[in-house]
Amino acid sequence: MAHNQIQEALQWRYATKKYDATKKISTQDWKTLTDSLALAPSSYGLQPWKFLVIENPEVREKLKAVSWNQTQVTDASHLVVFLAREKVDVDFVQKYINRVAEVRGLPLDALDGYKNMMIENVAKSPNNTQWAQRQTYIAMGFLLETAALLKVDATPMEGLDPQAYDKILGLEGSGWKTTVVTALGYRHAEDATQNFKKVRFTDETLIQYVK
Repeated sequence: MAHNQIQEALQWRYATKKYDATKKISTQDWKTLTDSLALAPSSYGLQPWKFLVIENPEVREKLKAVSWNQTQVTDASHLVVFLAREKVDVDFVQKYINRVAEVRGLPLDALDGYKNMMIENVAKSPNNTQWAQRQTYIAMGFLLETAALLKVDATPMEGLDPQAYDKILGLEGSGWKTTVVTALGYRHAEDATQNFKKVRFTDETLIQYVK
């Protein structure tokens, strides 16, 4: 992909306010979007996240009511709820180590050093809940850029009640908690926001080089 194509896609994207409910993301595009979630990087590779794709219209209506009644929740083609692991404990670390051994064909004891490092630095950390929540934003960033490259509109959303989401989605006691939401689909012709000029600080203000 040429540099100008990437730059054009980044200029094209915006946080869509009004979606065309009649337009749906194709199966092929959706597979690429979910690949961007599955392949997103995370610290240690631990992936302390889960992604719920809400397809049920009634559930989306309930979520809309606890999302400041934002129509993106119900009108977008797809709605993704990002969940963070409530407690990244030793069992979760072991689950990941088991997967590493399976994929790479390694004996478990060959990964003891890696496992013990994660237990010390993550599982025993008193702040690993907040750490897991921050990790979900990395995955969301990958999803947003992939959507832009595919010319699929997307809206990252924090305007919601996470506890209410957890209750509606039956997450209480599951070990997972709602962090953030992303709506995806296609902008409505009546969404005036698409015509606004993008406002950013200058590169000179944002980017500094330490030499």
